[in-house]
Amino acid sequence: MQLGFVSAILADQPLDEVLRFAAGEGFDCVEVLCWPPGGPDRKYGGVTHLDVTAFTQAMADDTRALIDKHGVAFSALGYYSIPLSADAEQAAAAIAHLYKVIDAAALLGLSGVNSFVGANQYLSMDDNFSKFLEVWPPIIKHAEERGVRIGIENCPMLYAKTWPFGLNLAHSPAVWRRMFEAIPSPNFGLNYDPSHLRMQLMDPVAPIREFGPRIFHTHAKDMRIDTHRLNDVGSLAPPMDRATAKLPGLGDIDWGAWIGALGDAGYKGPVCIEVEDEAYTGSLAERQRSLRISRNVLRPLIAG
Repeated sequence: MQLGFVSAILADQPLDEVLRFAAGEGFDCVEVLCWPPGGPDRKYGGVTHLDVTAFTQAMADDTRALIDKHGVAFSALGYYSIPLSADAEQAAAAIAHLYKVIDAAALLGLSGVNSFVGANQYLSMDDNFSKFLEVWPPIIKHAEERGVRIGIENCPMLYAKTWPFGLNLAHSPAVWRRMFEAIPSPNFGLNYDPSHLRMQLMDPVAPIREFGPRIFHTHAKDMRIDTHRLNDVGSLAPPMDRATAKLPGLGDIDWGAWIGALGDAGYKGPVCIEVEDEAYTGSLAERQRSLRISRNVLRPLIAG
């Protein structure tokens, strides 16, 4: 496995500095975010470390030279918009840009792109799934033709105005099973983040036994359930009203068990730290420190 981080936490740094920091701190890779410039500015979204809107082979060659300069790999390109959005304009823009991200990955010689499936929070699961069957098979075919694998992150994107369905269909093993039965392509899999299962009061380790071969990429983010708050508001409250995203080692997840289960499943890919811990987002120095703390927790579990 390779230890890295998601570039969003260093949103105000250019890609050259992100890779310089990663190399200096002993990281193996970085998941590079590729939102269109001026895109959505939701928290941890809208980050453009690589602009792929008009990406050329010459630009890919320059980017490869930057990778070689620092000796830090790209684990994948990341773009997490809402392709099944209730907002038709947002959905169309998300789909169109996702094709560009796939094409950019191919030009760079990368095999991985990470995204959300998306969801329309006003529709039922079955109606959302019908839309999924319209939108996603052509995307996966496009990726197959370019030798790119799509890893779907399992974040439900649950906020007060999207509760209880969320903005991302792929939030549970039951849905993953249904998705992979509908699109059995070997280029369609998961970007597996255990924090989103813990947030839903689920076991974040158990699904690895079944879905290990479908895990293309992973995010390392911890989650702490506030049991006092849970006992007060109940499980029907929006999950982040009773849970807090934390750095690895500061929440409820057993990282040794999680890494061990991935290894048992034959996983040899990236483990990318995703920082959304509000205690460490106040300044660049704090955000950099959050990556060092997370690295020190996970590096003993992952060979350098």
